[in-house]
Amino acid sequence: MSSPKSITLYTAKVCPYAQRVEITLAEAKADFKAYQIDLANKPEWYAPKVNPASKVPAIAYGGPDVAPENPSPESTKLAESLVLVEFVADLFPQSNILPKDPVLRAQARFFIEVIGSKFIPAYIKFVLRGEGYEDLLAGVAAVQDLLPESGKYAFGDQYTIADVAFTPFFARLKLAAENELGVYQTGQGRAFLDALSSDKYAKFNAYVNHLLERPSFTSTFHEAYLKDVYAKRFVKAQ
Repeated sequence: MSSPKSITLYTAKVCPYAQRVEITLAEAKADFKAYQIDLANKPEWYAPKVNPASKVPAIAYGGPDVAPENPSPESTKLAESLVLVEFVADLFPQSNILPKDPVLRAQARFFIEVIGSKFIPAYIKFVLRGEGYEDLLAGVAAVQDLLPESGKYAFGDQYTIADVAFTPFFARLKLAAENELGVYQTGQGRAFLDALSSDKYAKFNAYVNHLLERPSFTSTFHEAYLKDVYAKRFVKAQ
C-alpha cells in the first residue's frame, strides 16, 4: 500500500464525534493538519468546499499542500465520524484499532451500534433534556453486558474502534455530572455518579477508567475548555 497522502481534519474541541477521529489519528501517529471550526459561527466556505452537511468532523485527503481555509478541489472530502475512524484505521493498519479478524470486526461494529442506540440517546436525554438517569444506567448496563471477563478494553487488551467510539461520550458525561453541568436539576449529576459507583457496575467502571487513561484520549480531551463551554451553556436558575 502506498504512503498516506496529506490529511486535513476539520474538528471542534466541544464535539465528541470529532474527538473520535482525533483519537484515531493519535493512535495512528499520523501527520495531519487540524482546523478548528466554530460550530456557532461556521465559515462560509466550509459547507460548499468541505462538508455540505456543515458538520464536523470532516477530512480533506490528498491534493496539493494548501491552507485548511482554502481546501483544494483536488482533495477528497470525507465526513461522518465512524466512517473517518475506519478510514484512518485503513490508512494506518499498524495502529491495530480495526480488528483483522472478521468476527471481531463485526463484534466491534455491533458494540458501536449499542453505544449509538442505548447509551448516546440516554446521555442526551439526561444532560441536554434534563430527564432522569434511569435510561442512562440501562445504557451503562447494555455496554457492560458486552465487556469481556478480562482485559482492559471492549475486546481484551486490544484497543479498537469500539473503545474509540465510546470514550468521548462517557468523558463528557463524567465531566458534566461531576460539575452538575446539564439541564437536569442540581444534585442529579452526583446522584447518577453515586448510582454508577455500585458494585453492580464494577466491570464497566474498570473499563472506563482504562479508557480515560489512554494517552490518545488525554491528549485530545480539552477538559478546562469543555467545562467553561458547559458552564455557559447550562446556566442554572438560582
